[in-house]
Amino acid sequence: MANSKPFKRSPSLPAASILLLLFICLFIASYEKAQAKTLFEAREPGDNSQTLTIYSSLDTHLSKPLIEAFQKNNPRIAIVYEDLQTQDVYERIVHESDKAGATADLTLSSAMDLQMKLANDGYARSVSLPNAAQWPSWARWRNTAFALTFEPSVFVYHKPSFTDQSPPRSRSELTKLLRDHGDDYFGRVATYDIERAGVGYLFLAMDEKNHRNIWDLVNALGSAGVKLYSNSSAILQRVADGQFALGYNILGSYAASWTENHPDLGIILPSDYTVVMSRIALVPRDARNPDLGSRFLAFLMSKDGQSILADKVRIPVLHPEIRGESTAHHMASHHGSQLRPISVRPSLMVYLDQVKRARIVKKWNEALRDQ
Repeated sequence: MANSKPFKRSPSLPAASILLLLFICLFIASYEKAQAKTLFEAREPGDNSQTLTIYSSLDTHLSKPLIEAFQKNNPRIAIVYEDLQTQDVYERIVHESDKAGATADLTLSSAMDLQMKLANDGYARSVSLPNAAQWPSWARWRNTAFALTFEPSVFVYHKPSFTDQSPPRSRSELTKLLRDHGDDYFGRVATYDIERAGVGYLFLAMDEKNHRNIWDLVNALGSAGVKLYSNSSAILQRVADGQFALGYNILGSYAASWTENHPDLGIILPSDYTVVMSRIALVPRDARNPDLGSRFLAFLMSKDGQSILADKVRIPVLHPEIRGESTAHHMASHHGSQLRPISVRPSLMVYLDQVKRARIVKKWNEALRDQ
């Protein structure tokens, strides 16, 4: 295009053209939204078939093994699966509950704070589940919100970049490495952008709670020219191929799946403490089919459902009777008290407070710049 000046509305632009532009924008928005919705038809459709609607931040392709296993035992249930951003999950439940009095039958989200806000504000219903009593007390709240996974925040590193020395295994070691060898790692360290990645902000907030010298580390990251990203894949790809040497506070479940096809990618659970987040599920108060939502939640908490999450979806799970690397039992037996799981409690909502968030973000930006 020869002329790339910013678009300005012309006073002479016909009203019909403006309406056409608005229509196109609405169409595109509706189309993109529809692309996130997938219908898994009932295996045995008929007059008595039912439809279960799920709002989830877990990618559709990752959820497919869970849905297929559930429908195998519930062949008359069709499932509408909407793959949404975590903020959209929250806003849809609130808006639909308040305006229409009917919404999804189950939500599953990695935004622990937003899920707890739904539960605390009365948008989740109390459900009776067969496995609830054996669930860890920190992982459930008033029979409304249930943690399903056990996902640590980890260091990731490029193995060939550490042939002459060991990679850092704690935050103090990472700070020292960046202070003493900053030139060697300049521009080769990455972490989440806490202003764009909710999980990055939550992990940093947990760091501030658990590590008195966390701002020294953030300052060292800034001195090392840290690169900031809004998602895990961008960081993991660059560490795996050697463009970056290190990634800090990366969601371990994603990192573990990457190691299967990227042998140069290493993972470390920090030895000083390892923050563990969970995906929280709940049945909305105004679910259209709450019984179906409860049934799917019970499946997700069952041995079968948790085994599929661990073995096929490759996300570590909580079920106390399941063994293997992708389980809370395995991590607890190997790392013990260094694990710091984030409790499913209303205290999570403090991280939604805009004043607190603004303070942490300001401190973060100042520490990165203060070199």
